[in-house]
Amino acid sequence: LETKKAGCRDQTGYLQPSQSKRALSKTPGVMITQYTSTLPEGKSTPDFRCKPMPVTVKEGELAVFKAVVTGEPKPEVSWRRAKGPLADKERFQRRYDESTGEHILEVISAVEADTYKCYAVNECGKAVCTTTLNVFDVFAQYYSKAQTPGGENDETFWDVMLNADKRDYESICSEYGVVDLNMILKKLEEKRKKKEKDKQKLKYLAKSSVPLLQDIMNSWDSVPEEQCNQSFGTKSCIKIEGLVQSDTGIYIGDPEEANRHNTQLNHAMSNVDFMIKIQEIKAEENDDALFECVLTHPLPKITWIKKGIVLEDGEKYSITVSDNKLIHRLLIRNCTKLDKGIYSAIAGIISCSAWLVVEDGGTKLIHKTAKAAGAQSDLEKVAKEQQMKIQEEMEKILKAVKGKYSETEKLREDILPHVGHRGESEKTGKTQKANSKDNTLTAMEYSGHETGGLSDIDAIIHESAELTCKLSRDDCEGVWFRDGKKIYPDDNISITMNGSIHKLVIMQCSVEHSGKYRFEADGRKTEAMINIRDPPRFDPEDLSAFTRPLTLKVGHNAIFKLQFIGHKPIKVQWYRDGDELQDDNSVRIEKSASHSRLLLIRCQRRDTGEIKIKIRNDHGFTEAVSQLIVLDKPSAPMGPAEVTESSASCIEFKWRPPKDDGGSPVTNYILERQQVGRNTWKKIGEIPGVPIYRDTDVDRGRKYCYRIWAVTSEGISEVMETDEMQAGRVAFPGPPAPPKVVSAFNECIKLSWSSPAITGGSRLLGYILEKRKQGSNLWTVVNAPDEIIKEKKYAVRDVVEGMAYEFRVCAINLSGAGEFSNASEFVFARDPKIRPRFTNNKMKSFMVVRAGNSVRITVSFEASPRPEITWLKDNVPVTKRATVSNSDGSSQLLIPTSERSDTGIYSVLVKNIVGQETFRMEVRVTDDPKPPGPVELEENVPGTVTVIWKPSLDEKRDDRLHYTVSKLDSTKHTWTTVADRLFNNRFTVCNIVQGREYHFRVYAKNDMGTSAPSESPIWGTEKKKGVFMYPICAVRGNPAPRITWYRSHVNINTDTNYYISNTCGVCSLLILHVSPKDVGEYTVVAENSLGRAECSTVLSIKGKTKTRPLLHWI
Repeated sequence: LETKKAGCRDQTGYLQPSQSKRALSKTPGVMITQYTSTLPEGKSTPDFRCKPMPVTVKEGELAVFKAVVTGEPKPEVSWRRAKGPLADKERFQRRYDESTGEHILEVISAVEADTYKCYAVNECGKAVCTTTLNVFDVFAQYYSKAQTPGGENDETFWDVMLNADKRDYESICSEYGVVDLNMILKKLEEKRKKKEKDKQKLKYLAKSSVPLLQDIMNSWDSVPEEQCNQSFGTKSCIKIEGLVQSDTGIYIGDPEEANRHNTQLNHAMSNVDFMIKIQEIKAEENDDALFECVLTHPLPKITWIKKGIVLEDGEKYSITVSDNKLIHRLLIRNCTKLDKGIYSAIAGIISCSAWLVVEDGGTKLIHKTAKAAGAQSDLEKVAKEQQMKIQEEMEKILKAVKGKYSETEKLREDILPHVGHRGESEKTGKTQKANSKDNTLTAMEYSGHETGGLSDIDAIIHESAELTCKLSRDDCEGVWFRDGKKIYPDDNISITMNGSIHKLVIMQCSVEHSGKYRFEADGRKTEAMINIRDPPRFDPEDLSAFTRPLTLKVGHNAIFKLQFIGHKPIKVQWYRDGDELQDDNSVRIEKSASHSRLLLIRCQRRDTGEIKIKIRNDHGFTEAVSQLIVLDKPSAPMGPAEVTESSASCIEFKWRPPKDDGGSPVTNYILERQQVGRNTWKKIGEIPGVPIYRDTDVDRGRKYCYRIWAVTSEGISEVMETDEMQAGRVAFPGPPAPPKVVSAFNECIKLSWSSPAITGGSRLLGYILEKRKQGSNLWTVVNAPDEIIKEKKYAVRDVVEGMAYEFRVCAINLSGAGEFSNASEFVFARDPKIRPRFTNNKMKSFMVVRAGNSVRITVSFEASPRPEITWLKDNVPVTKRATVSNSDGSSQLLIPTSERSDTGIYSVLVKNIVGQETFRMEVRVTDDPKPPGPVELEENVPGTVTVIWKPSLDEKRDDRLHYTVSKLDSTKHTWTTVADRLFNNRFTVCNIVQGREYHFRVYAKNDMGTSAPSESPIWGTEKKKGVFMYPICAVRGNPAPRITWYRSHVNINTDTNYYISNTCGVCSLLILHVSPKDVGEYTVVAENSLGRAECSTVLSIKGKTKTRPLLHWI
């Protein structure tokens, strides 16, 4: 089956204009009304972070709605329903879950569908959202029919009527006691159409989805249509009202037959599996998340579940399925933290699940759709391949059905003569046989050429519609009919054939295009209905003007109007803040066939809110939303006024802004003052729009009243009058909490306390602290009378070691000292026993000091009782040159002028009766080192120079002193370091090139710095007497030959007495120390993979000589 509909929209025909206007709320579907145009600092209107979702339950089960709201101040949440109050606490229970912040409404036993509203209200505004409760009973229709036998309610009566001849209708009605024959004929025609439609649905499902349903389809075609719902032998046929995933069709027959049908259906559904399962998705807040899966067999619908709740298509969730019914998608809009969890997709008896993880996304301007991570397969490609595979399987099944058709015919002829109904005549049996032939034609049509038949579609008027039929052969031509008349192509109708695919396309649908369409090819046919829909639609220009907010002043009239088109009649409804408007003294609604007008007469401030128009007809509905803002003068400021400070010199008080600012912000306040006892009011004037005032022109002890007006651009509010306020009244502060002991020692006890809850209407000046010994009734003041304690803590030092004390405190304000607090617990003035430990973790264990500078070592520790402190140098008490200073919690060693002899390891021992602790630090007193002595150069091996120097004078006194050697090449102009951290007095420098001059410097280094350098004499290469030079020969070869030297046929390449080199093919041999044992025949051999070459010579020594012969051969 393949049916397409080009350009068709949803029922509304247009996007809802209210969605853009509801962007003020972070959650779609929430309507917010703000009482004031500008919100005070720190305040916000209520909003739904998570609104209650629609719930569908079985009758009698528990239904739960949950909502999470935000707003400052915290909003009050209430619930309402359309079909009555929520006063019955046994059925409706409301509660608040503090752990999750959810407001919960529980419907204990759901008995009927209803609409529920949730309200969140605070002083800044209100938020409203709507949800629904759906209640269903799966077997209600079955039991209602099963319990009403007899007459026209008896299924046997209808079976007989369906199988009887028209001439027998009157006698059958008389037999069953039915009087109204005309009514029966109408119902009989409806039942026949319904039976044919059910049959087509079943064939469609068997042909396009589950192969195992072919058995059920064959059972339908193998038995005459008039024999359905009857039993013969051990077999039975059950009528299926609709075949969907949840298997909630209507079954006519006994319960055993219904159970058998469920078994067949479940067996068919068990073949469905997931080719691609849903995967885990990570999305950021306010983004959309998309779950996708691919099935092995087509299903028109699968079930999506989260936390055991079935998800429905709506504002929060979008559930879609591809045209081939293989790809199913779940889109979660505007993800929040509450959407996090496991989502499941259920298809038949199998399911798959995946996590949705919602992360913090911050504030974003662009929202995106998050999909599964990783290399997700091409769903469309996989689905297309699977659809082709299913099509091949169905073609094989159809061939098998066609082959067995003759056997099916024979089986029908054997069965039909033995099947009959109670009271049926012989003529009825003949009619059944005739009808079975018609059914045979239907079976032939099904098993014939059409592999994809037509299906009913709904098309929008003035838009395109397409019918597609696929045949099993490419060379078969077909003809299209509408209501029995042949269709010819024209400017508006296109008929095409592309191989086995035949298409009928209507470019622009009109009402006359509605009807039954039939396609015939090679004696086969398939039919479908095209229903032309004409849903209501708004004029785009009127809609754009309507959605703009309308602002007007109080007392003026508001007019909203819109033009629309669509199938007549069109029902028009106007709403204000969700409540439908009706004609009355202040509302006028004009309606016509193509437009509607709303007139609100003499608008008041309370009329501010959302204005919505909703239009519907038999083909769909749409709606548009606008905002009405009515400006008025503000309401009076809100009291009572709160005194924040009252003294002999001033009165400071504050109040709350108007509950309704009239749609304009408060710019100023006007104040007047009256002294109590007088009749006149003194004008203070206007102050900025901050609801607080400090009056400094007051007399001590006198009482005053104030009048306050709020001022906006729309006018002045009503007056608010405050209560009497006294300047400098006598109001003492309340008692603070009992003091708490922070720490206690022999000589000091530290305390802290908190401020009193009652301040007496003025600021606190300070505190008075008293103490009392254990066993005494006398309280004594700790602080001096003229020294008030400013902070909420104090260290009491006037204590006796070992004595127990208790303390109390009182607060002082402008009126004087208040009541004392309760006494604290007794505490002893003694040191706690604490093992010594060092508290400074950043103390260094090594210190370098230049001779002559001071040495200062400071340690911090904690110990109780007070410890003994001992300083040592190299495990010996420090000399008198070092000064030790001790205090509570620290100790310091100071050497004013250090010398090299002060170098050593210093340790401090902190010890008391509880334990001891030691800290060690190495101190090195030094100075810049003196330079090394004279530098000499020697050559022991050609190409190397040994640098030798006298040690620095500081070497014996500084065991960390070391040397660095630098070199200057005559071909370069920079010094390079050739050795560092040398602790001896010589170093051999390699890679000395003959013909160049070299300079060497030696530095002494220590922890303080580097000495001046000691320079060597210039080193250069010069020819020495007694060295014989022989002609140099080169060796060639490719690949490069390997050179080997022999003396008297003994390999000397590894002999250290010989210096052998091969530079760019020049071979040389240098005998370092010539002696008689070097006499002999010397041979040089050059070898590579292609050959060998050699030459030799003889060395003879005549007399005693100290020369170094240099021999060269090829």
